[in-house]
Amino acid sequence: MAVLSIRMIGDPILRTPAAEVTDFGPELARLVEDMTETMIDVQGAGLAAPQVGIGLQVFTYRVDGVQGHVVNPVLETDGASQGESDVEGCLSVPGLGSYVDRTEWARVTGKDISGQDVVVEGTGMLARALQHETDHLRGTLYIDRLQGEDRRSALRAIRSADYNRVTSRTAAERSRTLGSSFTPGAGGTGTFGRATR
Repeated sequence: MAVLSIRMIGDPILRTPAAEVTDFGPELARLVEDMTETMIDVQGAGLAAPQVGIGLQVFTYRVDGVQGHVVNPVLETDGASQGESDVEGCLSVPGLGSYVDRTEWARVTGKDISGQDVVVEGTGMLARALQHETDHLRGTLYIDRLQGEDRRSALRAIRSADYNRVTSRTAAERSRTLGSSFTPGAGGTGTFGRATR
């Protein structure tokens, strides 16, 4: 296993819908292992393949002691809004965070690395992570869901010269643990983190 480099906002792969996984072989298994190690290394709650430069429908998650991965996820949501229960951030948009309107309950159905059916269902932070990671696979970042002053404030921060320093510093800190023998092109997932990640 190895820690992979996380793509930052501005990288076109983060805005490109990911392709469906059709090959459930050893390269996919290696990708999921590397993504899981990367997610843990940066203390994220989730990671999508596009965030590590792989345009495939794969994500890993780790929330409240529940950890796993989903390939080719299909998202269902229901219930009331979580409201302003938790600040949402993203490993690909470091140093920023905001309240994002997410439903209280979510479920994804998909496959595991062997092609077997998988269902992950949850409320609260797990529901938020499932929605966030699935968004990544559609080329959507959490800042796209912000509205009004929250959106304007986030976009101003991203355009500022200081934000370039934040992303450069974050990339330099993360590069200390990088290294992978994975060959790009096999798959991918997204990221989810609290506001300070």
